[in-house]
Amino acid sequence: MEQVPDCSLQKWRDVEALNSIGQEAGEGLKEPKSIVLEDKKFHPREGNNSLDFGSKPNEVNNDTRFENDGKEEHSFNATGRQDNNVHGQSRGVRDVEIETKHPLSNRSTVKHDNSVRTAKSRSIDYKVKEIIDQLIRAKAYLGFAPPGSNSHLMKELRLRIKDLEHVVEDVTRDSELTKSALQKMKSMESSLVKAGNAFPDCSAMSSKLRAMAENAEEQVRMQKKQATYLLNLAASTTPKGFHCLSMRLTSEYFALQPSERLLPEQNKLHDTTLYHYAVFSDNVLACAVVVNSTISSAMEPEKIVFHLVTNSLNLPAMSMWFSLNPQGKATIEVLSMEDFKWLSTEYDLGWTMQNTSDPRFTSELNYLRFYLPNIFPSLDKVILLDHDVVVQKDLSGLWHVDMKGKVNVAVETCKESEVSFLRMDMFINFSDPLIADKFDSKACTWAFGMNVFDLRRWREENLTALYHKYLRLSNERPILKGGSLPFGWVTFYNQTTAVERQWHVLGLGHDSTVPQDDIEKAAVIHYDGVRKPWLDVGFGEYKEFWIKHTDFNNQYLQQCNIHW
Repeated sequence: MEQVPDCSLQKWRDVEALNSIGQEAGEGLKEPKSIVLEDKKFHPREGNNSLDFGSKPNEVNNDTRFENDGKEEHSFNATGRQDNNVHGQSRGVRDVEIETKHPLSNRSTVKHDNSVRTAKSRSIDYKVKEIIDQLIRAKAYLGFAPPGSNSHLMKELRLRIKDLEHVVEDVTRDSELTKSALQKMKSMESSLVKAGNAFPDCSAMSSKLRAMAENAEEQVRMQKKQATYLLNLAASTTPKGFHCLSMRLTSEYFALQPSERLLPEQNKLHDTTLYHYAVFSDNVLACAVVVNSTISSAMEPEKIVFHLVTNSLNLPAMSMWFSLNPQGKATIEVLSMEDFKWLSTEYDLGWTMQNTSDPRFTSELNYLRFYLPNIFPSLDKVILLDHDVVVQKDLSGLWHVDMKGKVNVAVETCKESEVSFLRMDMFINFSDPLIADKFDSKACTWAFGMNVFDLRRWREENLTALYHKYLRLSNERPILKGGSLPFGWVTFYNQTTAVERQWHVLGLGHDSTVPQDDIEKAAVIHYDGVRKPWLDVGFGEYKEFWIKHTDFNNQYLQQCNIHW
């Protein structure tokens, strides 16, 4: 009698390959790119300012240049990062973070932890894995049967598949398997042996498994593509309740007499001895959280002056909100960018150059940060906050940081093991000779979101003119991409001083692995990314830090059904 070839080795190899499908990253998937809100840049680092919140700074000179991890990408077309920041529904205050940032955000440390956990899980839950393997093999054998086949073996395989699918429906660990489940495994193995004898052709089995693997991979790609599209769609829309809130506040504003629309304490707006904060936004509730959290965390709230810059459409709603919700002894000013008459000559050049209609990249509010000395001509220093941050500690210590003659103070993002990691060449085209001659691709990057700007030094260095120089160049040839982020890096190149990371923790809008300890110790936490805390797609575990600064008993929020 002719001996039947043993296909077991080949089968198991194919099964292993098939089971790895779920772990693949979908290399061929062309997902929409999101732009990261954090601006990171500078060349030679001048050292870190290490300080206790609200106290004197201690200088620490730890130069940590980021490394390329053996995969240096100089291609301008390859952006390995998601989430400026996809600035969802409130467009304007930040660059969009690329949802593609998720793959990059899980750096070496996270990857290592995950691989350890995965290996551990495989060794512990071997039986569950074996059941899944049996199901795959059984379905492959069913594929060999002629259409409509009703043989005893095929009926037996269908029954075994049904039984095992029921077993693994709610089971993820071996400890959860019952004796009945183990018996069904033995029955399935017996049926698979019969099928192996009935279909001994190894090459046919290999082809079948390969076809199943390719089909599953394609389904994974399509699901990932659809998930990315839906996530970005959700992030780029404004919740219905926010529209309602703006409409109701605007209606109330125009019902007031002109004299009743003025906010209190406006005599402090130009006092350079006070702490001045600027926020550019068209999102009323987001601004309210930034203001509330900053003031409630401050040791001297009476010294705080907030300058909120929005557009003419949202000015009435923004003004009415802070008129109805006074901030104690702090001072609030609401400005409309349309009142900056000098800005009209710059508008077309700066904000229509982007080759996209996405307002997250083209919104005027994203680029107003480069005109701070013009907007506040009487001020010497200002802290710029993005509207998707929450302040948890007193920030007065930032006003005493030794800026070393530089213009900008920021947290660095060039440490590859952190979720906020970025490289210059992700957004800047170093294949262009002009860029390659002026900038170092390995220069340490930094983040927008919480920055201290010395406006006197800014004026002395004439950095707004430098910004316009790169704006014109970028309009003529592809040297920069990704919104205002790369413009910040080149404009403030060699003009940035670093502070400790605990001043500004990033990633809450695009990465679910930000350590809880880092969040709790941070002075400012930043929801940079598409998953804003006011959106349904925001990470639930991070929303509590934002929600606690919002009074959901407010009559306007209740009328507009805004609640959490």
